[in-house]
Amino acid sequence: MSSADAMTEGAERLQKILAQAGVASRRASEELIAARRVTVNGKVAKLGDKADPISDVIHVDGQRIVTDANLVYLAMNKPRGVVSTMADDKGREAVADYLGNLSTRVYHVGRLDADSEGLLLLTNDGGLAHKLMHPSYEVPKTYLVEVVGPLPRVVGRELMAGVQLEDGFAKLDDYRLKQAIDKQALIEVVLHEGRNRIVRRMFDHVGFPVQRLVRTAIGPIKLGDLKAGRHRRLNAGEVAALFKITERKGRGQAEVEETEAYED
Repeated sequence: MSSADAMTEGAERLQKILAQAGVASRRASEELIAARRVTVNGKVAKLGDKADPISDVIHVDGQRIVTDANLVYLAMNKPRGVVSTMADDKGREAVADYLGNLSTRVYHVGRLDADSEGLLLLTNDGGLAHKLMHPSYEVPKTYLVEVVGPLPRVVGRELMAGVQLEDGFAKLDDYRLKQAIDKQALIEVVLHEGRNRIVRRMFDHVGFPVQRLVRTAIGPIKLGDLKAGRHRRLNAGEVAALFKITERKGRGQAEVEETEAYED
């Protein structure tokens, strides 16, 4: 967007927007622009250009920069027994009960059922949330699955090949046995499915009901050592990584209706 074109009320100098977003100082941001390392809405920016920090899409070195100060991106470790809603009409503990006095209203990106635990993303960025949830973008989710062992090797091969459930075919993207001690087995699985209770139903299908299910990653975002019931803000690099994975997967695909399936 050139300075001549940027006549909207919200337009500001590009170097000011970059500085406010924490990219660099105004002087260093000018150098980034002069070096042709900044794009606005897909076009290489020039010194003197303006942009709207709310509506324009800005990249630096190919990395999406969040310039709208009103947008919030959180990671939460949902405890077992908490429902993935912002309020529950049955009086059960809900996600919102763990957000304290957060001033901005956020929404959960996908869900975990009450018996599952682990990583849940929350944001008020509806566009990104839609892409992260929709199966056409194939955002991988990683889970730790605990079952009663011993676990035959054929189970992994069968789940990787795919199983036929009542609502269609389902397969894992990855399966790794992490631990097998006595009658307990711990498996790490990856899939991009988002159907209702999909992981549990797949393991039920092969005769090994899930005892415990923990989501440890959504795309590039890791649960890490975040304690149960706690949340944290994603850093700029993590947010950029989420945009990157959805931009890559979504290229050339038509927009489709948002789904509200449970992801567990």
